[in-house]
Amino acid sequence: MHDYKAPLRDMRFLLNEVFDAPALWQTLPALTERIDSTMADAILEEAAKLAAGLIAPLNRSGDEQGAQWENGLVTTPAGFREAYGTYAEGGWVGLAGNPEYGGMGMPKMLSVQCEEMAYAANASFALYSTLSAGACLALDAHASAALKSKYLPAMYEGRWAGSMCLTEPHAGSDLGLIRTKATVNADGSYAITGTKIFITGGEQDLTENIIHLVLAKLPDAPAGSRGISLFLVPKVLVDDHGKLGLRNTVACGSIEHKMGIKASATCVMNFDGATGWLVGEPNKGLAAMFTMMNYERLSIGIQGIGCAARSYQAAVDYACERKQSRAPQGAQLKNAAADPIIVHPDVRRMLLTMKAMTEGGRAFATYLGQQLDIAKYSPQVEQRARAEALVALLTPVAKAFFTDAGLECCVHGQQVFGGHGYIREWGQEQLVRDVRIAQIYEGTNGIQALDLITRKVLANGGEFFSIFASEIRSFVETSPHEAFSRRLAEALGQLEALTSHLLETASSNPYEAGAAAVDYLHVFGYIAYAYMWARMARAASGKADSFYQAKLATAHFYFDRLLPRIESLSSAARAGSACLYVLDADQF
Repeated sequence: MHDYKAPLRDMRFLLNEVFDAPALWQTLPALTERIDSTMADAILEEAAKLAAGLIAPLNRSGDEQGAQWENGLVTTPAGFREAYGTYAEGGWVGLAGNPEYGGMGMPKMLSVQCEEMAYAANASFALYSTLSAGACLALDAHASAALKSKYLPAMYEGRWAGSMCLTEPHAGSDLGLIRTKATVNADGSYAITGTKIFITGGEQDLTENIIHLVLAKLPDAPAGSRGISLFLVPKVLVDDHGKLGLRNTVACGSIEHKMGIKASATCVMNFDGATGWLVGEPNKGLAAMFTMMNYERLSIGIQGIGCAARSYQAAVDYACERKQSRAPQGAQLKNAAADPIIVHPDVRRMLLTMKAMTEGGRAFATYLGQQLDIAKYSPQVEQRARAEALVALLTPVAKAFFTDAGLECCVHGQQVFGGHGYIREWGQEQLVRDVRIAQIYEGTNGIQALDLITRKVLANGGEFFSIFASEIRSFVETSPHEAFSRRLAEALGQLEALTSHLLETASSNPYEAGAAAVDYLHVFGYIAYAYMWARMARAASGKADSFYQAKLATAHFYFDRLLPRIESLSSAARAGSACLYVLDADQF
């Protein structure tokens, strides 16, 4: 498999030149003393060394060995446990965690880039730590002070891990159907009984304890999603002094045999009267769990970017080395039998598509990280409210569009290799398999699209959308003579018109929103990337360095060859739902 090298130049370009993160951090009091550009550079450098030197070498062997289950115990592939220990000792699990409980308190703008490196190096390995970080976020936001003091320090340290237990055999996207029960014990704890499936890291040998966040229903709970509560259920019980005690009555019944991410243990978890503690208020567990779910949705979106970035690096190197046929204009290497395949137009089309979509996604992830930092740390109420609205609007776009683009890019990378892309040794077929799950878990991309159109656009009459659209309009107005401003404005106009159309049609036809949802999200995603590319082009303009010239050339490619996809997508979104319901179920 091709060696991984973190794209540090591009990451620094985004932080320092496109979004001016150091200046933002100085306006957020909680971050002023924690982070500056020098520290950010040092963190990125260290993350890159760990990704390339520690985690990436385990990617292929981890896929070949996979996680193993025997008698309720899960063993991760050779080298994972030692690597995870090193990773945890460096504080990476708690990188963005609350310093009050031992986290490093770093900004999200920085942590999204570190997550990309981890996913690019080894998606299976990265999942263990990102699930823990998400569990910590939910506990920090919703748990009692006693629970936070008892569990968060060891979780931030990486000695204990976290898991998210939502799905049941009969209840996936519709969590209101869950059957897991919680009954109160005499000491105020709860007995949790039920079965959860598809639990990433539900059992593993990397940490001495696993803190499961479990959705369950109390005996008197209202029906549906309004009756869901959230519970903290440790694998091993913890005493009042933080010491591990007896094993809780929670066990892994089996692990799944999957298409990809084989080194990540995907578990069936059985809770047999397991002792747990309520997190937040009774019957409001789904809202509390969404704190973790939204974190994981962005994280899984970044998995799409990371896998695409790894595939792109390998494809570029291969295209520069592999010699087949002659360039259209004639031989480029006079003393060789053929030219490298990078001279061929179709190979360049694939590579530029990968480059444009991956770098656009990286910029959008950093932008969303910026909004998360403002929402969390800004002292100004209006700034926080605006950022929170943008985060709500853009999270489903990020999860779905990053991962749809990630699969497309990994397939392009495989295609550049030709037949070699289909066989084991080059690593491209593993990336295709590993990235595919990202479109499915943490809410399928169809669900993300439905969330975007119904809850984030239609439900508030386009209020959140207007905030984002106004920002793009303001950017265009301050860049009237830049090459991409007019085209960005035209594309935004199409999205605004499509949004208005759906606001009108969906109000009278309940099928319209669902019928248009995926196409609408893709139109939104391409225009969001266009905004990112316009911002990157502005930052690169007038600079002679090859890096900046490549940025400008890639921006031109994006606007010329990829942004036009919105034309057909918009037409499809406007086509309505009628054609979807012409056939009866028995005619399929």
